[in-house]
Amino acid sequence: MTVALMWEARAAEGRGEDLLTWARAQHLTPEPLRRETFRAPEDRVLVITWWDAAYDTELPELPEPDGELVMRAVHRWRFEPVPEA
Repeated sequence: MTVALMWEARAAEGRGEDLLTWARAQHLTPEPLRRETFRAPEDRVLVITWWDAAYDTELPELPEPDGELVMRAVHRWRFEPVPEA
């Protein structure tokens, strides 16, 4: 089974590039099957990781960044694939 973890944060005013750099520098052990990093307006950064694991498996996740780097707590979600109908 595959599970996807989403990590999303909004940078403090003017800190979007700093947050993006910070997120890219975070290493996960073990490494996920796949990892993608995105950015969006309002200095948002999104990281999605894919794992070969059951939905409820304990997996490494990106940590909370330093409070001065973000406007609010990180949002995290876990998803499982749904077969096409």
